[in-house]
Amino acid sequence: MQNELFNSYRVPDGQLDEVYTQFPNSYTAYGKIRDLFHSFSHADFQKLNEYAKLSFLNQGITYAVYDESTGGTEKIFPFDLFPRVIQQQEWARLEKGLLQRNKALNLFIKDIYGDQKITKDKVIPAELIFSSPHYSKLMEGFSPVGDVYTHISGTDLIRHSDGNFYVLEDNLRNPSGVSYVLINRETMKRTLSDVFKTISVETVNQYPTMLLQTLQSVSNQTEEEPNCVLLTPGQYNSAYYEHSFLAQAMGIDLVEGKDLYVDNETVYLKTIKGSKKVDVIYRRIDDAFLDPTVFRKDSLLGVPHLMEAYLMGNVTIVNAPGTGVSDDKAVCAYVPDMIRYYLDEEPIIENVPTYICSRPDDLAYVLDHLPELVVKPVDMSGGYGVTICDNLSKKELEALKVTLKADPRNYIAQPKMMLSLHSTYIEDTECFEPRHIDLRTFTLMGGDQTYVLPGGLTRVALRRGSLIVNSSQGGGSKDTWIIAQ
Repeated sequence: MQNELFNSYRVPDGQLDEVYTQFPNSYTAYGKIRDLFHSFSHADFQKLNEYAKLSFLNQGITYAVYDESTGGTEKIFPFDLFPRVIQQQEWARLEKGLLQRNKALNLFIKDIYGDQKITKDKVIPAELIFSSPHYSKLMEGFSPVGDVYTHISGTDLIRHSDGNFYVLEDNLRNPSGVSYVLINRETMKRTLSDVFKTISVETVNQYPTMLLQTLQSVSNQTEEEPNCVLLTPGQYNSAYYEHSFLAQAMGIDLVEGKDLYVDNETVYLKTIKGSKKVDVIYRRIDDAFLDPTVFRKDSLLGVPHLMEAYLMGNVTIVNAPGTGVSDDKAVCAYVPDMIRYYLDEEPIIENVPTYICSRPDDLAYVLDHLPELVVKPVDMSGGYGVTICDNLSKKELEALKVTLKADPRNYIAQPKMMLSLHSTYIEDTECFEPRHIDLRTFTLMGGDQTYVLPGGLTRVALRRGSLIVNSSQGGGSKDTWIIAQ
């Protein structure tokens, strides 16, 4: 690596770097991209990097960082110019596996709010399902349009040091991040346009159209084009940029709860020209805040009596209330069993091995092998609450054991999976260094179509040695390329 930007680049022993390690599914043409980045002088790359940052700033792609001395400051969402590439053949397998997984999850949610066969057949413990805070009794016996509950999903994948992808977790309530996939690609095209002339990359800009078609396909409206809206908590929500971006890209109204009302079990949008019936609500607020008459009574974000209109079939909510039960990390461990049970197929993408602490044998194993494991709360996201146990002192390990024994239902444990590495520009050192990455994929399921966004969002743990990639924990992102055939 004879280049000042890569002079200190070293791949740690025993770890897989997707750019510099040869493995069965490695991208054989990474050399072209490596050569391009090796050809940049320090000054040339700085100019490109500043241009990309300016592009993000001009589009308002920032996030707030708060501290007691300075108050709130806006920072540009971290984006790295070195793209992550996945071989088309490998992606085809992943795409098939994601569709398989999400089909099984949708059947599972339909089942637990219907006949509950999977618990009666003891494939999944009933107490695991019904003890979830996201299980909604209101949904029992109700079937949404097309029997689709999980219209939009975000499945997080990691590549382990063995070269294979594994599912880390599912996100079926309000998966976020897809706007950065689209913005990252646009920024790459503006900054490194010549690369796209020599490498054919699968496009991602069709996602808003596919999302709108998905929303329209699950409406009960048949006489005219359905009126779809995106319901946001408001401008102070951390994902508000994405809400406004997607609403604008789809050409639909971005609304808050105060903009909607229910009359005669029908939802209406207030406009300057009068009220307009709403057919589909793409909600970006959690169940608890959707309707203060049935969920949290102190919610100012939702719409009173919305669930009445929904359960009468007069409006579709995307994703359906109650889908959060499958986001539970303990339930996620059973998805391979769901695939076998509902589809009579073997899982195409394996789960990360998971120990469910509410199972006595699993808890005993976890307590005996705690220093080798990563412990996670079953109901938290954003990287919060994750404990990588080989970083703990003996006293801290003992305290964690007490916590696990006191509340085993709330925790799972997994072996420490060594996420693959990727070349990433680090602002502090002004050079490229290997950093751990994962992949959030996005799947759409409508009344008559399915779609997986090619590639998805590669997230980067910017701190050296960190395995936590979430933006809320200081992570960044990369453009993800699937090479077109």
